[in-house]
Amino acid sequence: MKTSVSVTALQQDEADSDSTFETNLGWRRNAGSSTSNLSLSSGMASMSSVSGSNSSIYPADFGDIEVQGSIQFAVNHIQKLGEFHIFVVRCRDLAVADPKKNCSDPYVKCYLLPDKTKLGKRKTTVKKKTLNPTYNEILRFKIIMEGLKTQKLNISVWHNNTFGRNSFLGEVELDLSEWDFSNTHINEYALKARILAQSPPLSPSRLMTDDGRGQMRFALRFLPQTSHSKRTSRMETGEVQMWVKDCKNLPPVRGVIIDPFVKCTVLPDTSRKSRQKTRVVKRTANPMFNHTMVYDGFRPEDLREACVEVTVWDHDRLNNHYIGGLRLGLGTGKSYGVEVVWMDSTTDEANIWQRMLQSDGEWVEDVLPLRMLVMAKSMSK
Repeated sequence: MKTSVSVTALQQDEADSDSTFETNLGWRRNAGSSTSNLSLSSGMASMSSVSGSNSSIYPADFGDIEVQGSIQFAVNHIQKLGEFHIFVVRCRDLAVADPKKNCSDPYVKCYLLPDKTKLGKRKTTVKKKTLNPTYNEILRFKIIMEGLKTQKLNISVWHNNTFGRNSFLGEVELDLSEWDFSNTHINEYALKARILAQSPPLSPSRLMTDDGRGQMRFALRFLPQTSHSKRTSRMETGEVQMWVKDCKNLPPVRGVIIDPFVKCTVLPDTSRKSRQKTRVVKRTANPMFNHTMVYDGFRPEDLREACVEVTVWDHDRLNNHYIGGLRLGLGTGKSYGVEVVWMDSTTDEANIWQRMLQSDGEWVEDVLPLRMLVMAKSMSK
């Protein structure tokens, strides 16, 4: 595994290929349709469901954008193929996500719930600078009808932000256990706001550790990537991304307000190239960092042997002072079959690491109390 980059923002290019509507795709006009005058024929199109958009390294933003507008789509199950198809037609009157340009760069994302990690997500291409995007794209899931009737279809619309968090523009959810699959018409649905589950309140035991070292709010995710080489046709590795948001209630050092910063390394690698850090925030017990550490070259099996060590320090010209830290891993006490002291994650630390392993590239977030750690560097034999 090797170290990648430590950033507050990463620029990523968007592949924005416009999909054109063709009359030979198996879709036909229906003069009697009340909503969109379009319907599906039984032989659906053979059309790519691969998205042309790249994901930002930032988590999704469900902020202050007021949801409005609608989305047109149709669904159909192709029994011969064992596939569920979603034909995303267009959106209308979307909310403005970029006030400076008075527009949005929208794309559509689909999941089958409740287990969105099982079949993954499907996305359309990104349409630039429009509140009325037209897609005419088919998104596919490989699933038999019996399994499909146990699912819910979640379709959400997002603004793609190359320089930061993607913004939520609305969603629609269909209960497929009650859906009439003979209905292959394209219908129009009003987009709805998402009711976010609030972060669970911290228990008194988690608000502060016994020695009052404060808390850290952060998010984690693992992004798998497939590479091709001459020796192996497919070799899957990926990036571990650690987004340090902020800290609260950090204690003073020697009675003086601190200048905090955060260090991060992925054990068992204790080399200097593995270490990344945030900027120093001056004179505060509640610093906002908003900084993402990125480590690449991880195979999925490496994640069961590795541990992200995150520590908070008070910056001093002569000698930095340790405040507290976290160890995010499975807490098994072993790494690659060898007993190690640093694989000592608490229950809460191990839980979020396990959630990351099951998150299918989505961010998982928590607020955890900082604790005393014996530094891995000093424990190496």
